[in-house]
Amino acid sequence: MTAEKDRMYSDVEFLTNLYPPRNHRNIESLEEAASYIEGEFRKLGCLVENQHFTADGRDYRNVIASFNPGMKKRLIVGAHYDVCNETPGADDNASAVAGLLECARLIDAQKPDIDYRTDFVAYCLEEPPWFGTPDMGSAVHARSLLPIRNDIIGMVCLEMIGCFSDEPGSQDIPLKDLRKVFPDTGNFIIVAGRSHQKKFAETVTGLISEKCSVPVFTVTDPRLNSLLELSDHQNYWNYGFNAVMINDTSMLRNKNYHGEGDTIEKLDFGRMAQVVNGCYNAITSF
Repeated sequence: MTAEKDRMYSDVEFLTNLYPPRNHRNIESLEEAASYIEGEFRKLGCLVENQHFTADGRDYRNVIASFNPGMKKRLIVGAHYDVCNETPGADDNASAVAGLLECARLIDAQKPDIDYRTDFVAYCLEEPPWFGTPDMGSAVHARSLLPIRNDIIGMVCLEMIGCFSDEPGSQDIPLKDLRKVFPDTGNFIIVAGRSHQKKFAETVTGLISEKCSVPVFTVTDPRLNSLLELSDHQNYWNYGFNAVMINDTSMLRNKNYHGEGDTIEKLDFGRMAQVVNGCYNAITSF
């Protein structure tokens, strides 16, 4: 069994059709998104929990699905379900939520023989004004792991996995010397990591590449840290955990980033499915 693009399309369709958009002000829409994610998790053979927290006096929640909950070692796979401002958020970040759900479905269907727990976490409050604050849902979750920090294998963050292009010049490369390394065509994904965690990032890259027809590049150049830290994985870095971000390079490719044009018809679900196949291989191979 491999990733099914039709199921991921349905996930993205539901999330992008929520109105008003699922930003931090629109609690009812966030709750609809969380309930949808929780409902999809509850169809699977896993432990489902909600991690409730407050920010500025409002209640929010992370939704967590755990496979092999009795195992000591643990891998975290996460994606955020909120959006920036009044945007539909197809790539950012419904694409990654769909990937998160699909990876969980694949684990449920294939029942891989692995000796560690896998927690799939759908986070709230990744976007501004909460980005970079202790009230991000992923910061709340990362802090909760500190008592068992020695048991954490690492964290894999899914962030924008749906935007691809075969047009030359569709990919921006921010550093001149890197233009000799990376193509100017936006047909690949990156595994973003920290330079001192390069081995972890390269391991994830290799495992994804085994089952993914989309090219995969590791990026750990510290000159790019301001770009490489732009998602939930940064909170795991901050608390000393191994973490990577799987990403289509965000605003360096997607010209509708954080805009009203970030809509479902612009996503490439065929290549998204390939990325999910690769991610599934990675998260079941540690």
